Amino acid sequence: MLLAIDTSAGTSVAVVDRDGGILAERSELDTMRHAEVVGDQIAAVLADAGVAVADLSGVAVGMGPGPFTGLRVGIAAARAFAFGAAKPVVPVVSHDAIAFERFRDGHAGGLLVVTDARRRELYWSAYVGVDEVGLPIREDGPGLSRPDQLPHTALARFDAATVSAGALGMLAELLYAHRRPFAADEPLYLRSPDVTLSNGPKRVSA
Repeated sequence: MLLAIDTSAGTSVAVVDRDGGILAERSELDTMRHAEVVGDQIAAVLADAGVAVADLSGVAVGMGPGPFTGLRVGIAAARAFAFGAAKPVVPVVSHDAIAFERFRDGHAGGLLVVTDARRRELYWSAYVGVDEVGLPIREDGPGLSRPDQLPHTALARFDAATVSAGALGMLAELLYAHRRPFAADEPLYLRSPDVTLSNGPKRVSA
């Protein structure tokens, strides 16, 4: 059983079980309120599912791609919760969760998953289908492009406004069940943050 968190687009938190499916899920589409809602959502889904922290086997977290500020909120929340609960963190590519849900819902053939990267740019990942156990096969990406330079335009395109933490958690369960590798434990920002810290001392003028 996993707690799943994704803040790569909106904010979504869920409790999932490999056999029982999605036990509880809460989502917020507002991309400016990640930090305000994620803690309450964690408490809410655990209460909704009637699951104690001790019952969890780990915390699945979406690693993006996503904008720097929002994405790091979910990753930090997942790591902090996992540390406090003495549970492992399970990193998953957020676009893989979107593709997993689309294929599970009946999409056949190639798929181009697209999410908003802001600054008039798009994040994208290209999929050619699923493997023998239902895991999405990512052919290319994640990448970052301007809308007029988006690749793989021959594929069916799906623009996602949010990522379901329920789908992300179920994907993590399936990866674990079939001994497939999880994502790298590195956020997929794909570009530099809007604000950077100075490497030197701040100059002070009289």
